[in-house]
Amino acid sequence: MIKLTDQMRKFIGSALADQLPLIASSVDDQGQPTISFYGSAQVHSSDQLAIWVRNPEAGLLNRIPSNPRMAFLYRNPIEKLSWQFYGQARVLEAGEESQHVYEHSPEPERNRDPEKLGCAVVIDIERVTARGATLMKT
Repeated sequence: MIKLTDQMRKFIGSALADQLPLIASSVDDQGQPTISFYGSAQVHSSDQLAIWVRNPEAGLLNRIPSNPRMAFLYRNPIEKLSWQFYGQARVLEAGEESQHVYEHSPEPERNRDPEKLGCAVVIDIERVTARGATLMKT
């Protein structure tokens, strides 16, 4: 069962302010992996992460329909923490849940998309690992 811990919530919630944004990976329909930093990464629920994708033409949004699998890496060398989150992404339609993701993105991320032209992506987590060991899985 996936139930993100209070410690995970705390450190993911302050990742951008701590200058430790999460790194996300996704795979295109040709099998090519892509990695990116996501300062908007946040805990969305006890078993979900979310990101705000500022550019509606972003490659990630084009990759999700053909391969929704994503992974995220959080690493904090000072606290000696490292977690990997694996799951399935889905793009949210405009609405209350999407608005929630935008509003819970760090202020610097919101300031880069004040007109809310982007969209929210929610990742349903299937597995969490740390240092090669599985901590949680569905």
